[in-house]
Amino acid sequence: MISLNFNEKYVWVTGAGQGIGYDTACAFHQAGANVIGFDKQFSGEQYPFTCQILDVSDPRQVAKICQEQLAQQPRLDVLVNAAGILRVGATDELSFEDWQACLNVNAGGAFNLFSQTLPRFRQQGFGAIVTVASNSAHAPRVGMSAYGASKAALRSLCQTVGLEMAPYGVRCNIVSPGSTDTAMQRSLWHTPDAEQEMINGFPDQFKLGIPLRKIAQPREITHAILFLASDLASHIVLQDIVVDGGATLGS
Repeated sequence: MISLNFNEKYVWVTGAGQGIGYDTACAFHQAGANVIGFDKQFSGEQYPFTCQILDVSDPRQVAKICQEQLAQQPRLDVLVNAAGILRVGATDELSFEDWQACLNVNAGGAFNLFSQTLPRFRQQGFGAIVTVASNSAHAPRVGMSAYGASKAALRSLCQTVGLEMAPYGVRCNIVSPGSTDTAMQRSLWHTPDAEQEMINGFPDQFKLGIPLRKIAQPREITHAILFLASDLASHIVLQDIVVDGGATLGS
């Protein structure tokens, strides 16, 4: 039966310490998968999946940890790149360190994971890769030059990887969330009305708001990720599904 059942599947999720990555790792665990969650820190007391400390922006650390994990498991069925950071500010006020950090984590992190896992996927001849980008890669935002550029680079990287890996039966797709109720999103809200203002839109930032009239919950993003990783999406590759309540008007 084709379903969202991941029994006995081996799944890796980066950025699993919080937010969308955490919810995704939990959802795969609930669906029966053997899940390893990677992040720089895990601040909670208990996690239902295996936790592995990893800085995805450090290529040497990624190589060491990935090779150790791959040697201990028979295959890798699903890779989810969900690690990401946010740096905001006018372009000429951003530090080079903030610019570089966004690129190193948001795009470089996925590249580092690809460097270690694509040979295994190619050898297997099957697997699914789902990367969490952002609707900011589809439309510009005032104060989001570093974040938007890094997510646009990530989107292009993943589409190229998808093209390279499709002949080997490996499906690579993207989920691009809009405003989602996570710690990263809440860090942008500085007033009691900030969430509603986000929904209504900011004309001075060329943002039309959210037509669906609500902020996404992490599980609404997770559902798209699990679908793309499942057999239900067996003929879907090189796609970027924008899950933003219509904020980018289908761009």
